[in-house]
Amino acid sequence: MFVQLVSMSLVLLLAGCGNLPRGAGLQREVLKQGSKVDPALSQADQMVPTAFAVETITKDSLPRYGSWPAVGGGQLGWIKRVEQANNRIIAPGDSVALSVWVTEDNGLLTAPGQRFVTFPPMQVSSSGQVFLPYIGPQKISGMSPEHARSAIEKAYTAVTPSAQVQLGLTEGRESTVSVVSGVAKPGAYPLRDQDVTLLDVLAEAGGPAEGLENPQVRLQRGSHTYGIGMDRLSEDTSLNTTLRGGDRILIEKDDRYFLSLGAAGSKAQHHFPQSKVSALDALSIIGGLAAERANAQGILVLRSYPQSAVRRDGSGPRHVRTIFTLDLTSADGLFSAGAFPIQPGDLIYVTESPLVGTRTVFGLIGSVFGLANQAERVGG
Repeated sequence: MFVQLVSMSLVLLLAGCGNLPRGAGLQREVLKQGSKVDPALSQADQMVPTAFAVETITKDSLPRYGSWPAVGGGQLGWIKRVEQANNRIIAPGDSVALSVWVTEDNGLLTAPGQRFVTFPPMQVSSSGQVFLPYIGPQKISGMSPEHARSAIEKAYTAVTPSAQVQLGLTEGRESTVSVVSGVAKPGAYPLRDQDVTLLDVLAEAGGPAEGLENPQVRLQRGSHTYGIGMDRLSEDTSLNTTLRGGDRILIEKDDRYFLSLGAAGSKAQHHFPQSKVSALDALSIIGGLAAERANAQGILVLRSYPQSAVRRDGSGPRHVRTIFTLDLTSADGLFSAGAFPIQPGDLIYVTESPLVGTRTVFGLIGSVFGLANQAERVGG
């Protein structure tokens, strides 16, 4: 009688095996009702998906995906370096200090016995001029300090032939940049010449603040804001842009993230540790695949595109909801995973292996027959 009950339990178990609890969906379940590109059809004849589109990541498809728009918002441009002459240029707002030396005993500028006169610091006006006794307004903006000194000395020799001029320059607001936040020493930093770069000023400011994860540089110039990762800025000298007076610099933590779910090594929100993260990088960040559960042929990257990016001709995504599939059991899949960029907001979903359910059922069957054998021994 007990054996019959066990047999009936086994039948019920097999009938309900499709409803066994799992930690992740199977690939065929997740992709159900989606549409996949058919290589046999032209791009113009591809079926327009209704629920979502499925795209396979391979060596051949990577160039096409690379032309699609980036997602995640906040995509900022950057200004490349333009080399300038490394001399100082006087600008409106700068201050100049002048001393005039003479040899005459009774000169216009000096009292008897004096050989030089020092004028109080003068700010260069918005028109680029300073007013000087006996020679009037002199335009000096746009000149180097040496050029301005020579021009002023020439003007003074018309009234006192032995005049020799010394000129000191202090940069004003229009010749400084402000490092606002995210550094050890925020403040205003003068541009000592025309070729001061962003990294020069960041070095003076003590570099990014300690503990700032994957620091992002924001450069505000006029009404525009530009952005770049500190890692890219440090690696490529052509990106070390030349600064202009009035620039504002902020260093912020990277707030971009992607998600991982399913039979992944971890189910969490992961912040970008560097400017560019490939699918292979992301799989490493999430701790790989869950042992004994994951389907290495069913790695999915779920991404949402704006409606404006959708294209039927293949020049963009075919649906706002797009699922990219990866097969890590092939060399092409592994290499392609290393070249496929993860974007902010992506969900990496690791599907469950179909063998997990099979192993579970066989384990349960073994347990049932073990109980049956024990019952027979007891009954015998």
